[in-house]
Amino acid sequence: SMTLETLSTNRSHGGTQGVYRHASDTTGTDMTFAVFVPDHAPGAKLPVLWYLSGLTCTHANAMEKGEYRAACAQHGIIFIAPDTSPRGEGVPDDPEGAWDFGLGAGFYVDATEAPWAKNYRMRSYIEDELPSVVLRNFPMADMTRQGISGHSMGGHGALTVALRTPDRFRSVSAFSPIVAPLQCPWGEKALSNYLGADREPWSHYDACALIEGGARVADLLVDQGEADSFLEDQLKTHLLVEACEKAGQKAEIRMQPGYDHSYYFISTFMAEHVAWHAERLKA
Repeated sequence: SMTLETLSTNRSHGGTQGVYRHASDTTGTDMTFAVFVPDHAPGAKLPVLWYLSGLTCTHANAMEKGEYRAACAQHGIIFIAPDTSPRGEGVPDDPEGAWDFGLGAGFYVDATEAPWAKNYRMRSYIEDELPSVVLRNFPMADMTRQGISGHSMGGHGALTVALRTPDRFRSVSAFSPIVAPLQCPWGEKALSNYLGADREPWSHYDACALIEGGARVADLLVDQGEADSFLEDQLKTHLLVEACEKAGQKAEIRMQPGYDHSYYFISTFMAEHVAWHAERLKA
């Protein structure tokens, strides 16, 4: 699973944007991910910023619309965008063909229920396998300096991965994250199908529940568009504000007037997020 196939490389902003594929032991499928590496002196080590994408997305959405490369080149940060679910022959999908579950909707969990448990192990893939692949294949990546960010379902992923493994990340941010999947339709659907009816294991995948349970990160930056059509029913940003205030978790949670859920929003604030991570990822 450590052998990488290079699918493409492109020169951009004084760096290299690559797309790579490897056979994953964790998901039992081939997995594709994108990596931007800024130019650097021979032997230099650069910090790493992970970016987890949202529902229906692949590595390509952030790569093509995220507008992160100029900022990453400026600050000398490697940017890694994984896929959002396993894919390929025999990987189960939502039987109704819904977009909010199955392919493109792995929710960064390790599924325990059939038929999902065999392939849908995105938590272990993101937390364990892919970092090992990166360490093996990108010697310039400084894995002692990692940050994580994400959008929507990927914002949920970034928050929960960081809250569960706080020693790994110096910085965590999110764009319009699903902050309380135990309390919204997307989360209820995904977690009940992937993890079963017992809600106790669900709490490991809920940022608000993790914070209420004592999990902490060093610092947190969240941007949420006020014109986001998913804000009221699915994202419920106010629950994260309340959880952080109650727990004394340091956080800057910014409501942005007029912005929706799209990459027009994300790309507007991406450079600020990269700079914010850079400040915390300095040697």
